[in-house]
Amino acid sequence: MKHDIFQAIADPTRRAILVLIATQSMTPNALSEHFNTSRQAVSKHIQVLTETQLLQQEKSGREIYYYFNPDKMKEVDQWLEQFRNLWENRFDQLEQYLSQTKIKKS
Repeated sequence: MKHDIFQAIADPTRRAILVLIATQSMTPNALSEHFNTSRQAVSKHIQVLTETQLLQQEKSGREIYYYFNPDKMKEVDQWLEQFRNLWENRFDQLEQYLSQTKIKKS
């Protein structure tokens, strides 16, 4: 089953993996030490993140290191941009309203 980026980041464990790997590349064994699940469960999460290109892998000797691909998160940022503009507009309107209400009370 092919996952999309939104399905990948919907899971809290996968988000935690992204946070860990954002600061440094890690092996699956190093990652699994941070979770109370089996290495196989962590590997399945890594597979989803790799499939969606949020993680990329690099082989070094016998070890595979995974690292974060920030360019792929741009999809999420672009999708959120439409909402960000809406929120900012509404907050600006609320700020104006509160300012006007404060002036009337003074």
